[in-house]
Amino acid sequence: MKNAILFTTFIILLTGFATAQSRKLPVDTMVVTNHTSTINGSKVTYRATTGTQPVWDENDKEVATLFYTYYRRTDINNTANRPLIMSFNGGPGSASVWMHVAYTGPQVLNIDEEGFPVQPYGVHENPYSILDGRYSFYKSG
Repeated sequence: MKNAILFTTFIILLTGFATAQSRKLPVDTMVVTNHTSTINGSKVTYRATTGTQPVWDENDKEVATLFYTYYRRTDINNTANRPLIMSFNGGPGSASVWMHVAYTGPQVLNIDEEGFPVQPYGVHENPYSILDGRYSFYKSG
């Protein structure tokens, strides 16, 4: 019985992989939203952009896409000295999402004392988000 379940699971995964390879999805997509959050006691306006960045091979053929989330403050005119911070860890799948919804992003998950998400699931403003600019390791000068 155990072998039958493993075989069935393998076939389902193989079928899903073949189907995913045959789909034609846009390789460069983007969704942009505007928000306000309170970080370190101050109101901060920002734009959140999510999308996919194509990866090409040596023949200029799209072979993969990378998903990204980009937060940009919109209440600062001179951005020349603003840091660009990349927040990612491991993969595949949802690994980097935890960097955004647990640490660096302007919104974080509601969690209990042990760090587990609280039901019903939801988010709240992250008062320590690096979007503020004060919590980065960047030093101008």
